[in-house]
Amino acid sequence: MPKPVFPAPTLSEEDGVRHLHLGTPWIQGSMRIARPNDIELEYVQRMMAWMLLLPEKAWRGGTAVQLGLGAAAITKFMLKRLRLSCVAVELNPGVILAAHRWFALPEPGPKLQVLCADAGAFAADPANAGRAAVLHVDMYDEEAAAPALESAEFYADCRALLSEQGVMVVNLFSGPGHVRVLERNLQRICAAFDQPGDSVWQLPPNRDGNLIAIALRDAAQSPLPTRAQLLERAEAVTALTGGLPARRWARLLKRLQPVR
Repeated sequence: MPKPVFPAPTLSEEDGVRHLHLGTPWIQGSMRIARPNDIELEYVQRMMAWMLLLPEKAWRGGTAVQLGLGAAAITKFMLKRLRLSCVAVELNPGVILAAHRWFALPEPGPKLQVLCADAGAFAADPANAGRAAVLHVDMYDEEAAAPALESAEFYADCRALLSEQGVMVVNLFSGPGHVRVLERNLQRICAAFDQPGDSVWQLPPNRDGNLIAIALRDAAQSPLPTRAQLLERAEAVTALTGGLPARRWARLLKRLQPVR
């Protein structure tokens, strides 16, 4: 069986920010060179909004899993800022090499695994069930047309990956021509997270069209915050994340699926 051919990573730099590309102008990840462990892109920052919905006791000491490595911004942030053990799964070996060489991703060690593997197979493996306290999913091909994995089975497998009070965060694109893809993915996420206590939330699209979906597993074990509580919790999240705009996220969060 022939080996798959992957697009070769390329770089661009502008105003102190390094960008990752996969053979197209689409940016697959970014890093401010002077602050390599910060999150540069706004949509990636928004992928930290799960912290408003999940109390720290539910994730502290757990494992963070990233499906899709990109420029390793989330992996580095979870590892360095939140001090979580991380497992990053990336199919393209060139992306892994680029993350280590150009984007300051540390070498694997006791708190960091970087797997060159298929994310769908990883999620479907029963040996990984319950492994992730926090699961980030951000996988687009070089054309950024649709998520690389988006089946109903995949999202069900992602739910199975989560610990009892785990959370999944997915980056979805809502730009022109992507409405059907977006709606299809949101429907499948809601269908996968349809057990008693589950809930699905969203941050509406930013100016670049990135919509962030947040799915909680068994949230009934930890009552969801009210709007006032979200705003109060945002202060602690901003402090813990080094200044990320959590109050804005708290105002924008919208529940897609009520807790049953």
